[in-house]
Amino acid sequence: MKQKRELIRIVYNQAQSTVELDPTGKKAGRGAYICRKAECLTPARKKKALERSLKTSVSEEIYENLAKELSLVDEVGPDE
Repeated sequence: MKQKRELIRIVYNQAQSTVELDPTGKKAGRGAYICRKAECLTPARKKKALERSLKTSVSEEIYENLAKELSLVDEVGPDE
């Protein structure tokens, strides 16, 4: 368990049918939280945790894009 500010939100916007990172935590849509490290996405992907939380299917392309974005966030850090 981590505090909310240590996590990053992934949001599914049903109107636009998009799944994307929400670093501000304020985008509209159903959200799920994951740690800020790219390696945290791997177990979530295997367990289909994002699909269950977001109540939508998540394609391989979206997982790859999220991994790239998370690696950028991981490099910058939470407070920068």
